[in-house]
Amino acid sequence: MSQEVFELVQGMDLKSIETQIALQCAPLISGLKVSNLLIISAEDEALVRVILRRSGISFFRLLRTGEKVTFLLFRKNPLEAYLKQQEVEAMLAEAGYAELSLGNILSTFQKRYAHYMSAGGRFPHEMGLLLGYPAEDVRGFVENEGKNFLYSGYWKVYADVEEKRRLFQKFENAKETVIQLLSYGVGIQDILDIYKDENEPKQAAV
Repeated sequence: MSQEVFELVQGMDLKSIETQIALQCAPLISGLKVSNLLIISAEDEALVRVILRRSGISFFRLLRTGEKVTFLLFRKNPLEAYLKQQEVEAMLAEAGYAELSLGNILSTFQKRYAHYMSAGGRFPHEMGLLLGYPAEDVRGFVENEGKNFLYSGYWKVYADVEEKRRLFQKFENAKETVIQLLSYGVGIQDILDIYKDENEPKQAAV
């Protein structure tokens, strides 16, 4: 994050749901990622649902604990396409997912994640797949128990380091753009509308 944008963030209300959506989910908003986690105050849950209602971004509540709510935000078609990749399906099957529809995957993961958060035990590493991380990096993380990574950014990288570095920089650029728009007085719903138009498939001319 550039010094200019860092200073903008320092002047923002960090508790504002608009600021939190921008800081946590800019790569998803911009179409660079298929999904992101959003962790917010429980009192903001209803507002998040209103903000995202017509944004083109789907949401699924993974967990509510005390004062916090964890959502998975995602673009449905891109996430489904990613989860249908052969290596991703193989890893989900290895993790015990018998039925690989998006709804079943989310429901099963929700139960596993809630159990982990309440009782501990094995962390459900398939979260990396739900977040759209490259399959080789998720597998590398699991097989190496989080060690021996080649680079660490938005996730731990086990292959194609330079490609991932460039991607992480794009994520940072997206975050800076969304933060700057907010600082100019553009509301988060308007920002979502801008990117929704950019990310919707264009119809061919006839």
